[in-house]
Amino acid sequence: ESSDITENIAFMREASVTDLFHQYVPEESMEEQWDIKGLQDALAKQFRLDIDLVSLVEKETHLTQEDLLDRVLDLSKEILEQKTALVGAEQWGGFERSIMLQSIDTQWRGHLQALDHLRQGIHLRGYAQKDPKQEYKREAFELFSDLLDRIRDEVIKTLLTVQIQTAPQPEPTPAVE
Repeated sequence: ESSDITENIAFMREASVTDLFHQYVPEESMEEQWDIKGLQDALAKQFRLDIDLVSLVEKETHLTQEDLLDRVLDLSKEILEQKTALVGAEQWGGFERSIMLQSIDTQWRGHLQALDHLRQGIHLRGYAQKDPKQEYKREAFELFSDLLDRIRDEVIKTLLTVQIQTAPQPEPTPAVE
């Protein structure tokens, strides 16, 4: 079960970071269209990923979009691996599981409220010559897709930004003879 959660987290991390990356470096875009400074700031703000992308792009002029994304993904993976090593795989897995469940619970409640609001106003689609049932299905699917993205982003943001502090070990007291 723990390895399933870890695999899901890895998939979620990659998708979340990639989505943020493509907001600043659109797919199949020219380097002139890239907002490297904006990406660097967004990665630092949202995920606390401290990487000097501006200098990296200036130094390595041959970097492709994929190379740049790989560097960012590698850094995010490395940070999670460091946290796992710091507290132990079993404890970190339990933390991942609790963060995921908490996020699902919180976001699901909001989703149910959004569906209720949608249901209450869906009859108005008939005035626009649209089938209310089909519109409800379409809009509910969009809401569900957004729910999954919000859960994914919230979980990854929490895992990447959590700061782990270890309790200082007490000094051994000298034996009294």
